[in-house]
Amino acid sequence: MSLNPPAAVEAAGITKRFGALAALDGVSVRFAPGSFHALLGENGAGKSTLAKCIMGYYRADAGELFIGGRKRTVTNPRQAHRLGLGMVYQHFTLVPNMTVMENLVLGGERLPAVIDWRAERTRLEEFLAAMPFRLGLDRRVAGLAAGEKQKLEILKQLLLGHRFLILDEPTSVLTPSEATEILGLMRRMTDEGKLTVVLITHKLREVEEFAREVTVLRGGRVAGHGPAGDLSHGELVRMMIGREEVSPPAARAGGVRTGAVLELRGLTASSDRGVTAVRGVSLAVGAGEIVGVAGVSGNGQTELVEVLAGQRQEESGSIHVAGGPYLRTREETRKKRVFLLPEEPLRNGCVRSMTVAENLAIRNFDAPENTRWRWFLRRRAILRQAQDLIGRYGIKTQGPNARIEILSGGNVQRTVLARELSAEVSVLIAQNPCTGLDLQAVAEIRNQIIMVRNAGAAVLLLSEDLDEILELSDRIVVMFEGRLVYETLRGEADVQVIGRHMAGRG
Repeated sequence: MSLNPPAAVEAAGITKRFGALAALDGVSVRFAPGSFHALLGENGAGKSTLAKCIMGYYRADAGELFIGGRKRTVTNPRQAHRLGLGMVYQHFTLVPNMTVMENLVLGGERLPAVIDWRAERTRLEEFLAAMPFRLGLDRRVAGLAAGEKQKLEILKQLLLGHRFLILDEPTSVLTPSEATEILGLMRRMTDEGKLTVVLITHKLREVEEFAREVTVLRGGRVAGHGPAGDLSHGELVRMMIGREEVSPPAARAGGVRTGAVLELRGLTASSDRGVTAVRGVSLAVGAGEIVGVAGVSGNGQTELVEVLAGQRQEESGSIHVAGGPYLRTREETRKKRVFLLPEEPLRNGCVRSMTVAENLAIRNFDAPENTRWRWFLRRRAILRQAQDLIGRYGIKTQGPNARIEILSGGNVQRTVLARELSAEVSVLIAQNPCTGLDLQAVAEIRNQIIMVRNAGAAVLLLSEDLDEILELSDRIVVMFEGRLVYETLRGEADVQVIGRHMAGRG
């Protein structure tokens, strides 16, 4: 089965508004046939909005789309597919209990009432023979590694005849070796002229290693464009955020002090589906130490954090803080100075309908300084506390009485950071604390975590971003299928070894 060559795709003057917000403002970009073109920008820069306008999920308010030199109007994804345009999403769209062959057939443009499976097998075997990677047609999707699932998603698009592929943050659920393999395969197919790839990403390393062209979006506009090899790291950063440097990393001071502050002893817990998600996890974190838990999403990290936060009941095992049992009541959390930076803070760490000031006071609204006779709230005291924290942590808000749900993601995380780190910290538990944030906010939050560690706190960091784990951790463990399967010191860490354990191939 031969591949038709891809056509040029050009977006000219695309504008898209959501109410008063201009998500895209006159964006023009041309994707040449056979190019590997990175669409780079911070969260909210307009990357995904542009992709959805091209694919027909959104109707642009202004601008034109040209495919193969002809003006086209694309009002829905089906029209985009007929024109050879496809998109691979950040999260898999596969049926786990079906085989590779069944998923490929199910993903077809039309599904016959009666499927001739023998003919389909012959067709798919011929198709796979022309592909640079293959998967066993009879393998069940649930048994595939994350990288193999991503390959299957790409095969689905190629089988449909799509030669222009938008990859939306495709490496977020992959190990480093899987990410390198997938992007390397895509780069080779573009070099051979078989495919045009648009990589939506915020990871500069991926751009520098694989892209031939790069367009940077900032605030809904094109901030820069050029051959990837001609643009330095500093220039790409400047295009993304308006300057070439972010806050420098905080210095690491001191080292691990004697004795464990946080101890997990044989913790086991089930997921919401009743499947064992955390399997006998034992781990100790010392004062002045950051222990990073690396792992691909879905290997029990969320359930472990929920147990530590008191949101999920363990089936066996125990948690100890400062040498004694930790029962996770509100009073114990305050007494033992245990704090949490959750994933998706607007959903897990805040009350959306409350104000910034009220969210900042969730931990201490009933403290003596914020109450009268331990009964009535002192609103002025709560507002003074909020104004102080807003200033100290640089929270951009209309004021302490603004509802927290109208803040940007970075400022919601700064609010949670201010609340959780403004008091003396003995234990800090952080899960993906920088997901979706801009470079400056990421630098600030990582510096705050290091400063808490320097002050003697025990920090347990769970992150799917291996670069973040390597940057912050003193010691690294890998979590796979609910177990801790590997451990190494920061100075001895090998990315490839860690990646193999993340994929269960250690």
